[in-house]
Amino acid sequence: MKQEYQDLILQTCGASSLRVGAKIQTLWSGYGEIVRLHLEGCGRPSVVVKHVKFPEEAEHPGGWNTNLSHARKVRSYQVETHWYQNYSTNQSCRIPACLAARSYGDEMLIVLEDLDVEGYDQRRTSLKDKEIRACLSWLAHFHALFLGVTPEGLWPVGTYWHLETRPDELEAMDDAELKAAAGDIDRILNECHFKTIVHGDAKLANFCFSKSGLEVAAVDFQYVGGGCGMKDVVYFLGSCMDERECDKRVPGLLDHYFSELKAFVNKDVNFNALEKEWREMFAFAWTDFHRFLLGWMPGHWKINQYSKQLTREVLRKLKQ
Repeated sequence: MKQEYQDLILQTCGASSLRVGAKIQTLWSGYGEIVRLHLEGCGRPSVVVKHVKFPEEAEHPGGWNTNLSHARKVRSYQVETHWYQNYSTNQSCRIPACLAARSYGDEMLIVLEDLDVEGYDQRRTSLKDKEIRACLSWLAHFHALFLGVTPEGLWPVGTYWHLETRPDELEAMDDAELKAAAGDIDRILNECHFKTIVHGDAKLANFCFSKSGLEVAAVDFQYVGGGCGMKDVVYFLGSCMDERECDKRVPGLLDHYFSELKAFVNKDVNFNALEKEWREMFAFAWTDFHRFLLGWMPGHWKINQYSKQLTREVLRKLKQ
């Protein structure tokens, strides 16, 4: 790590020295890495640093290496930096505190609170029911907190699969009927009366759990922006349940989400209208992500009978 970067971290944290620890992960398509730094001489034992370095040649696992793809990623890191510097949440939807953020030409540095130290040191590859509900509670509280908030400095429309940013994937689709309907589905979602700020990449891997599994925090805000809260909900549920589980469990989990949402939205909000609209948008949001997958990676495991059934329902509604 460059001395300039080390000096920023030492000064920010009031530390006397630092040691580079384990690499937590490589960023998507080789755009840098996330590392843990151990500190001495201050009250903070460690920090997590997201070090973005735009590569000369990106390596995308799906082969989507285009100028548009690169521009989208660059913008995503600018959005994430703006998010951490200008937005905050509360204990009900915990995120890491941003200690410093700086751009150095084709490199960016985001210095974050280490959530492991704060008790969110568990990661999951599969979830128990209580843990799914904890994540849905996080999303409900997040959506309630930002209901009606204009996403200034963020993506106008959040989520990494938003149609306007994915013309190449749309062009690659074989499903002619869904391809033709993609614009209408996107428009219906964007014209929701009740809008919030969505996380935009609320998959299981972006949640950190307490030991009990009852408390969670979320990371990775590259695609945070405006939209219908159902986009986060469908993406999360699809990331941790297979088609049979979805068919069986989604109704009860949606009830839990809306119960939590109702408890936290302002009392002057017409919650019955909000719930009615967002429940109607559930299938549209799921179909919207299904549309992306069909173009991006048509062999993906999430392209299943549950997704196809919801898509058929949406296409029928559009014909009525």
